Amino acid sequence: MYSKEESLKIKKEFWVQFAETYPRKWLLYDTKIKDVTFKFYVDNKKAQVLLDIEPKEEDKRKIYFEKIESLKTILLEEYLPDAILERNHYLENGKIISRIWIEKLNVSLNNKNTWNEIFDFFSETMTQFETFFFEYEEYIKDLETNT
Repeated sequence: MYSKEESLKIKKEFWVQFAETYPRKWLLYDTKIKDVTFKFYVDNKKAQVLLDIEPKEEDKRKIYFEKIESLKTILLEEYLPDAILERNHYLENGKIISRIWIEKLNVSLNNKNTWNEIFDFFSETMTQFETFFFEYEEYIKDLETNT
């Protein structure tokens, strides 16, 4: 078990090393869609690349998710075969968001021997996710519906 200070130091070292290993600007919060963000996540059991859809307006969240869900076959077949789409994902604080994510198990923030594996997973997965997003960005952004 690490102290809070040690844990913070390990986290900082991890993210600095990741940035040095893959020195590029990731899309993350710059999707040009309010409350739709890409994220990297790592803990002591897994690493994840996430697309969180969390507008305050339930209708917007539903439309953005359904737009991506309508592209599910393309997403899975051409970009990310292991992507998981979850319409109603419950955060620890009880908030409901929509989430699309890819997960790598059996890696750990506290095990430096798995860092390169995590870095490679982050880079390859986020690159594919961003490529998908850029390809279909106009369609996803457009909140007009044909119903």
